[in-house]
Amino acid sequence: MERPAPSTFQLPSSLSKHYHPYFTPAEVQYLSDKQRGKLSVSQEEKARQQACGFIEAVGSKIGFPRRTIATAQNLYQRFHLFFPRKDFHYHDVSLAALYVSTKMHDTLKKPREILMVAYAVRFPELAAKSKTIGGEVDMDPMTVEHDRQRVLAVERLILETICFNFTSKMPFPYVIKLGRKLGASKKLIKFAWRLTVDSHRTPVPLMYPPNTVALGCIYTAALLSTIEPTASSITDDESDRKVANLLKQKGDWEAMYLAEAEDLEEIAHILIDLLMQAAQNPSANTSPRTPSSPSPHPSPRNQHFSSSGLPHTPQIPYKSDQLLQLKIAMRENEHPPRPDRPLSTPDLSATYSGNDVALLGKNEGTVRFLFGPPGVVGHGV
Repeated sequence: MERPAPSTFQLPSSLSKHYHPYFTPAEVQYLSDKQRGKLSVSQEEKARQQACGFIEAVGSKIGFPRRTIATAQNLYQRFHLFFPRKDFHYHDVSLAALYVSTKMHDTLKKPREILMVAYAVRFPELAAKSKTIGGEVDMDPMTVEHDRQRVLAVERLILETICFNFTSKMPFPYVIKLGRKLGASKKLIKFAWRLTVDSHRTPVPLMYPPNTVALGCIYTAALLSTIEPTASSITDDESDRKVANLLKQKGDWEAMYLAEAEDLEEIAHILIDLLMQAAQNPSANTSPRTPSSPSPHPSPRNQHFSSSGLPHTPQIPYKSDQLLQLKIAMRENEHPPRPDRPLSTPDLSATYSGNDVALLGKNEGTVRFLFGPPGVVGHGV
């Protein structure tokens, strides 16, 4: 008796995707270069600021707390470490990131509610003509439904980039606690809190844990406060100078706060670059719009927004020449750069593809989403 021919049927392949809470600067650089495509570095930065500004405008107009807006900006940047910029419109990714963030922080809104506010921000002339109480834009229902489906499709991809891990630690509480521990003035802590808000317009929260981000923003605020010391607050200026001198030197504080002076210097350079960009082009809609209140629930919430939903551009307190001189002085006295750590894997984005949208709902194999990077899962994770 002849044996039956072996079946050509094969079970779907199995694939594991690991959650990476943070990336090394080398990994961020490698993944950004890969997903940037034909865009230049400056064009990529402009696209990032445009998207972060859009998230800020929509989130503030809805009334989301700062943690929801900041996490959405972080999710947007994480998404484009894995997926090419050319394959997605920033409106879709921004709104999907905002929607996922509302789930993470229990500030949930339906996609349609977020879309209607986004229409008001994108088309202020239509919002001005609206006769509804909330100023809802009159859009074609088919267009709204089509946009909603696109947002939900991108939402699934964002969830995959975080491996469905909904935990999120924010640096804002650390700014207050560490600032008091270091003896910083209230003015410096408030300034550091605002810089922490702006840090989410950069890859800083993707590279460093929240305590390091908070210390980096306190250090940057202390450095910036030395540019134009005020005669009316000599005591505050002296205490802030002590904070800057402490954090720029290696010492026992590194073990106490689980951070390193080299990381704080890198964060300071990134934030000062962001401020320089805003100072050189203050009228652009890509400049930082830091709220003036350190409260996670500023009142009124939309103090920087007009009735049309467009943000008012704040006055940048520093000139680009001042910031450039500060960066030069930092480079002359900073610690030697540490050697770049090797990439954890040849390509962290290898398991993601822009074609994943077309595969949604299809059985292309078993995917296991793990809540930690390789070598960590199974050891208390």
